[in-house]
Amino acid sequence: MKCANPTFTLRSLRPSKIAAACAALLVLPACAQQPTAPVLAPAAPQALAQPALDSLRTGAQRTEEYVPRLLGKRVALATNHTGRIGNTLLVDTLLALKVNVVRVFSPEHGFRGDADAGAHVGDTKDARTGLPIVSLYGDKKKPEAAALADVDVVLFDLQDVGVRCFTYVSTLHYVMEACAEQGKPLIVLDRPNPNGFYIDGPVLKKEHASFVGLHPVPLVHGLTLGELAGMINGEGWLKNAAKCDLTVVKCAGYDHGLYYALPVKPSPNLPNMAAVYLYPSLVLFEGTEVSVGRGTNKPFQCIGVPGGKLGNHRFTPVPMPGAMEPPHRAVECRGMDLSEYGTFYSRMNKQMNIQWLMGFHQQAPDKKKFFNNFFDTLVGSHDLRGLLMNGADEARIRAAWKPELDAYMVLRGKYLLYPDFK
Repeated sequence: MKCANPTFTLRSLRPSKIAAACAALLVLPACAQQPTAPVLAPAAPQALAQPALDSLRTGAQRTEEYVPRLLGKRVALATNHTGRIGNTLLVDTLLALKVNVVRVFSPEHGFRGDADAGAHVGDTKDARTGLPIVSLYGDKKKPEAAALADVDVVLFDLQDVGVRCFTYVSTLHYVMEACAEQGKPLIVLDRPNPNGFYIDGPVLKKEHASFVGLHPVPLVHGLTLGELAGMINGEGWLKNAAKCDLTVVKCAGYDHGLYYALPVKPSPNLPNMAAVYLYPSLVLFEGTEVSVGRGTNKPFQCIGVPGGKLGNHRFTPVPMPGAMEPPHRAVECRGMDLSEYGTFYSRMNKQMNIQWLMGFHQQAPDKKKFFNNFFDTLVGSHDLRGLLMNGADEARIRAAWKPELDAYMVLRGKYLLYPDFK
């Protein structure tokens, strides 16, 4: 029986409403029995659905909580295309409300969210508003003192995806650090975490800290950016253990048991909820010879390698907006198309799928060359590479993660702003 092509319906749903189906989602994906609850519906596979839970309001939507604090102040805004109220960018809403926005700080992918992953983004000027756009993903990652000198308050609004190596978390860290150093208050407008219903993966070790992972948290950390900001402040993770004058405008009507469908794609290669849900399981392939579908119409929804032996899906990466230099450019890859069940795999299992990584590694002709220099940086330690090289099974790998995950769950509990998942 052919699997349906599912995407999110226009609602936020709880894990308890999804049946525990899906028989085989390991190395070779099989068509899974669909859940009985009405979670999936045919729709345009590249569209992200608007969450329609009436009681859920993002921090940005709660203008009554923060706009009065901005009036009469000079405001810097750290945001991009994901910072919006409905279909209107937050910067446009603030200007319409007579808030004096003096500049915008933009993260990886730029203010409009269309730059390639890792691409150098320079300072520019917004054509519509005339505001200066200061890139925090070019020559600098942290706002400079001069860029904050004429600012009274900084407002932060970015949509995260709940994975440690997604760099909006690091941008938050450096904005907090700059605000602490320059004595500027920071207001974080919180947004739901679309992967906030579980935690999983290795905890980063301090010696592996980088811009794709600054904090000793698991790969799937189960926190909103507002909660993470509290943890960064509370645990003294800023430089010299500085403290940021932090205010978090919470979401209303959210808890970690809700499944939240993103209204817009958070980055060029996460075009739909299938990609967002598969991202925790597939992102470590970026540290290997395996393509995750960059340069195709299914980024982070398929995996493959030239001459691969696993799966029957074939694709050829080509340059396209958001992926101008994709791995294995113009070379046919063979592997697996995961898009059919990408929207519900992690919601049923509430964990990363590491069988795919194990399977491709086992089939690699040269197991050492399977990894590139980025793998340990993404993982946050050398441990997983060693376990894979030694042929460890999934139970052993997960057992290696468990003590630190257990300790993290206790730490995480101190900073939760919302009811937790069950």
